[in-house]
Amino acid sequence: MKSKIRFYSILLCGFVLLSFSAWMPHPNEKQISKVEVPPTDRYLYVAVPGIRNYLGYGGHGILVFDIDNGHKFVKRIKTQGLLANGIPSNVKGVAVSVPLNSIYVSTLQTLQRIDLTTEEVLWEKTYEGGADRMSISPDGKTMYLPSLEKTFWNVVDCESGNIIKKIEVVQRAHNTLYGPSGKHAYLADIASPYLHVTDTKDHTIIKKIGPFGDGIRPFTINSEETLTYVNVDNLLGFEVGDLKSGKVLARVVVQGWEMGAVRRHGNPSHGIGLTPDEKEVWVSDGHNMRLHIFSSEPPYQQLSTIPLQDMPGWITFSIDGKYAYPSSGEVIDVKTRKVLFTLQDEFYNYVASEKMVEIQIQENRVVQAGDQFGIGRATKPITLEK
Repeated sequence: MKSKIRFYSILLCGFVLLSFSAWMPHPNEKQISKVEVPPTDRYLYVAVPGIRNYLGYGGHGILVFDIDNGHKFVKRIKTQGLLANGIPSNVKGVAVSVPLNSIYVSTLQTLQRIDLTTEEVLWEKTYEGGADRMSISPDGKTMYLPSLEKTFWNVVDCESGNIIKKIEVVQRAHNTLYGPSGKHAYLADIASPYLHVTDTKDHTIIKKIGPFGDGIRPFTINSEETLTYVNVDNLLGFEVGDLKSGKVLARVVVQGWEMGAVRRHGNPSHGIGLTPDEKEVWVSDGHNMRLHIFSSEPPYQQLSTIPLQDMPGWITFSIDGKYAYPSSGEVIDVKTRKVLFTLQDEFYNYVASEKMVEIQIQENRVVQAGDQFGIGRATKPITLEK
C-alpha cells in the first residue's frame, strides 16, 4: 500500500512540474508587456469675445469645456488681443497646430500664438491690413491669414508668425479654408462671386469656382475636396460648387421660412457646415434663429429645423460627429436633433461665440484637433507628401 502511495505521489509531482514548465516562457521567447495607453481628454476651446466685441457672451479669453463631462466649464485661459484703450478686440478666428502644440487667435488687428501646455502667449504680432478668419495646413506649419477685408491674404509661418508670401485677390478677403489634403487652400472674397483656389506649393491662385449667385460668405468642403457648400449674400439657403470642374451645381432655398432682417452679418444665412460623415448640410438662419438641415446629395432634401436661443452666425461639429455647435451657444445631439446643453462660464453666464474648436489632449499635449469650419471627415486622414 505504501509503495502505491509513493508511486502516485511521484506521478503527481511529475505532472505538476511538467505543467509548470509548460507555463513558464522559453528563455528565448520575448516577453510582451501590456502597454498602458494614456487617456485622451476632449475639450471644446471657445475664443471670446467671439461675437463682435460683445463681452456679454462670455467675457474675454479662451473658455475650455469638457466634452465628455456634459460640456462643463473647466477653465479660462488668459489671452491678449487688446485695443490701445485696454478693451478686448473682436476675435476673428481660431485655429490649432498639433505639432507646435499651439492655438492661434486672430483679432481685428493681431494674431497671437498660445502654448497649449503652459497656456502662455508665445507671441502676438500685428499685421498690416489687419487679420481675419484664418486656416492652418494639416501639417501645422503654414497659415493662410486674410487681411481684414482688404485685397490680400498673408501666408504665415506658424512657428514664427513671419509672412512667407502675400496673395492678392479682389477686394474683401474674409473666410479661408486649408484643404485636408494640404495641397490647396480656398479663399472667399466677399466682393467676388468666385471661390479662389491656391496651389500651396507656391501659394499661387490656380483656379476659380463659380460664379456663385452673389458674394461668398461662410463655406465648407468635403474631405475629398470635390464639393463646396457655400452661403452667398441675399440667400436663405446655400449653393453647391464642383471643385474639380469649377461649375456651380445647385442653388438650394430654405422652404417654409421667410427671409427677414438680421442683427449681424447682413446676410440671411451666415454659417454652414457638413456633418463629419458628409451626409447632411446644416445651414444658419439669422432672422428666424434656427438651423435648417438638408441632405448633402441631390435633390438636397430639407430634413428638419432646430430653434435656437439666439441668432446663429456660425456652425461647426465635434470630430466624431456626435455634437453640433452653433455660435448661439447650444450643444446639439446630431442624431436626435435635441439641444442637450447650453455653454456657461464659471459665473454661469451664457456663452456664445463664432470661434470654437475641439482639441484632444493626451499627457498635457494636443494629439488631435478639429477646426472652426464644419468640413467633411468621411475619408481616412491623408498622409502629406514629403
